[in-house]
Amino acid sequence: MKYTVLGAGAMGLRYGVLLQENAGCQVDFVDTWAPEVEKCKEQGGVYVSRDGQNKHLVPINIYSPEEYTGNPDAYIIFVKQMGLEEMLERSAHFFKPEQYAITCMNGMGHIEKINKYFPKEKVYGGTALIATVLNGAGDVDFIGAPNTGSMNICPETEKPDEKTPEIMDDFTRAHLNPNLTDNFVGTLMAKVTFNSVVNTLCTMFQIRMGEFIAAPTAEKLSKQLIEEAYSACEAAGIKLLNTREEEWESIVHVSADANPLHFPSMYQDFSKDRPTEVDYINGYIYDLGHKHGYEAKTHDFLRNLVHLAEFSKGFDVEAFRKEVLARDAKSEVKA
Repeated sequence: MKYTVLGAGAMGLRYGVLLQENAGCQVDFVDTWAPEVEKCKEQGGVYVSRDGQNKHLVPINIYSPEEYTGNPDAYIIFVKQMGLEEMLERSAHFFKPEQYAITCMNGMGHIEKINKYFPKEKVYGGTALIATVLNGAGDVDFIGAPNTGSMNICPETEKPDEKTPEIMDDFTRAHLNPNLTDNFVGTLMAKVTFNSVVNTLCTMFQIRMGEFIAAPTAEKLSKQLIEEAYSACEAAGIKLLNTREEEWESIVHVSADANPLHFPSMYQDFSKDRPTEVDYINGYIYDLGHKHGYEAKTHDFLRNLVHLAEFSKGFDVEAFRKEVLARDAKSEVKA
């Protein structure tokens, strides 16, 4: 199959490059971030490393949405939740009725946006337990040894069609290790739960996944958040892909064995002064439960803590000091 990746960030590049190099698929990339498009064109592709080693140039075809005229069989969508609507609007001119949309984005809220352009019969949703870092425009680092990491994928209809075997075969040959499930929302929410623990706590304390899982309090913190997430889903009538214990075991395996040196994507955004997706992860869990009479209070607390950290990180202390001094001076004059 021919694929076009919408969002040439860390994960979009990993999926596209692996499909291109390992599965022999024709792949194009489309991105709204002008520096990424310009840099890749300037250097003739993207520089790819693995765990910071063996940096080499991989030729890719990359375009802005306005200049793209390709006709793929399927789009692979990896865009930050906050930028998805813009990407879809700017790309809508090349969407066609027979094309598929495949997404393994973090958080929730994206499927509803994608369904405005693609019917559920053409949508595959999934989750990726694959770590990748975008060092900068045109420079990506694949974390973990080759053929590590895995993903779950499910048709939105929960019924495979004639394209399902082709997609699974391409992703398997790309070493993305796909697992086909039959529980669409449960599959997506399992990753939201995972991210609500690992991404958020690692971001709050600016630590790697291995550091988090080594902490004596990791199990208690994780199980408290897992319990609330599962209770919120149960209140909404959603059955998750894993049991509570399996979710905890997944957190342990990925954090301790698969990606112990990895900073999660939320931390990567936070460290580079970009907005985080916490509203689409912990915030989504809280809002889902609240809508159905359950209060996932720890998730709401963490959402607000992350926003406080974002605010304080960008706070202009010197300007605030001058404002306070000016205000105090005026008060003294009046007195």
